[in-house]
Amino acid sequence: MAQVLDLNSIRSVLVRLEDTIIFSLIERAQFSRNARTYEPGAFATELLGWQGSWLEWILLGTEQFQSKARRYQSPDEYPFSKESDLPEPVLPPLEYEPVLHEPAITNVNDKIMAFYTHDIVPSITKSGDDLNYGSTATRDVETLQAVSRRVHYGMFVSESKYRADTETFNKAIKAKDVKTLESLITKPEVEAALLKRLERKARHYGQDESQGGSLHDMKVDPEVVVRMYRDHVIPLTKQVEVEYLLKRL
Repeated sequence: MAQVLDLNSIRSVLVRLEDTIIFSLIERAQFSRNARTYEPGAFATELLGWQGSWLEWILLGTEQFQSKARRYQSPDEYPFSKESDLPEPVLPPLEYEPVLHEPAITNVNDKIMAFYTHDIVPSITKSGDDLNYGSTATRDVETLQAVSRRVHYGMFVSESKYRADTETFNKAIKAKDVKTLESLITKPEVEAALLKRLERKARHYGQDESQGGSLHDMKVDPEVVVRMYRDHVIPLTKQVEVEYLLKRL
């Protein structure tokens, strides 16, 4: 348990997820926007009885399969689909030592889905429809799951910091002092360094060397990656961290 809650270990996970998310965005950006993918009922003829979007259908099928393989028994994985729609694992459960405070766990995947489909997808893709709905949704699922893991990992940060200074946190939690809790978990200099690192990575990974590697030939605009973290990922992570702490006692 000590290693799981070690802040250096947590940081290593989050840094690796930066790479995963950037590469996932690059993979998604090679296809057109394919707006039909996100429209509820747009595939009602092909998917009889299904009123959700094509992406939601692919996501449900993916998560149902992954649920059978125990993915959502892992304490750092949270499904987008309703848990009642997911089957039990076919494998015997693994014995994880309790790390997070179970009643305090928060799932914000609905908010991740909203900002990703409404803001990020239009920002990284060219308009139009290339009919690659299967590949589009597959890349979307990969990106969504990586972002979800990144955001919900904030609960491990909260738990680690809580255990390191229980008395201070308990005082703020009992007073429901959100501002103090935010100040206890926030380090502006770390966030600033994160955004600079993201810009550098996105610029490096996104260069199209066949086109000379100029900014105009980027596979994904580095500013979109930075904006996604600044405007969505970081604020949502803080929300998860604070909501977790408020329910920690």
